[in-house]
Order: sequence, then structure tokens, then C-alpha cells
Amino acid sequence: QVPLAESGGGSVQAGGSLRLSCEVPTYVYGSRCIGWFRRVSEKEREGVASIDNAGTTAYGESVKGRFTVSRDNAKNMTYLQMNSLKPEDTGMYFCAVTASHTSSCRRIWAAGFWSWGQGTQVTVSS
Repeated sequence: QVPLAESGGGSVQAGGSLRLSCEVPTYVYGSRCIGWFRRVSEKEREGVASIDNAGTTAYGESVKGRFTVSRDNAKNMTYLQMNSLKPEDTGMYFCAVTASHTSSCRRIWAAGFWSWGQGTQVTVSS
């Protein structure tokens, strides 16, 4: 399984914005659900957002109304636009894949995803 590649992290002040990108191998991209996660402890990853092959999206409660997930099928890319960032959004962000139209995708369950990237760090200062 080829890992995905995240980019776009950085440091911003509270209230600022960042856009994360996730590059997905061509042979994986088309039918898959892409999920975004952030590390909340050494072993736990919180589901932030997901988007399936039909463009259906799901969001974690803490980011609804602030984050937007999208995909560019022509470029095999998925994006996470993060607005109104808060210090509690700080963390390492990852993207991963799972099958579309599954519970793992709809509920953004980390255990159901694979091909994790190395992550990109987001730091929000108050």
C-alpha cells in the first residue's frame, strides 16, 4: 500500500486559515473515500473530515462550520480548508483512504482507514 502524502501545514494565529493537501496515488483515488484525521494522543487519531467518491462529506463535531473538505478528481488531490482556527486545532494532521459508502467513511473511524501518510503539523497560537 502506497502511503498518501500530506502538505500545507504551518503556524498561524487563532482566527487564521490554512489549506492542507493530500496527494493520492492514481490507482487508489477513483473509488475511495479520503479521510482527514489529527492526532490527539500517542495512539488515538480524531476523525476531522471525509469525502467519498460521490462528493458526500462528513465532519467531526469540533470542526463543523469551520473546515471544508473537497477533492479535485482531475489532479487526484483532496484538500482540507481550515478557517477560524483555534489553539485546540493544533496537532499533526493525516490523510488516509477507505472504501466509499461505508460506516468508516461516514463516521470517520480511523481504524477503518489505511495508507496513512507521514502527516503535516498545524500549530495555532493564541
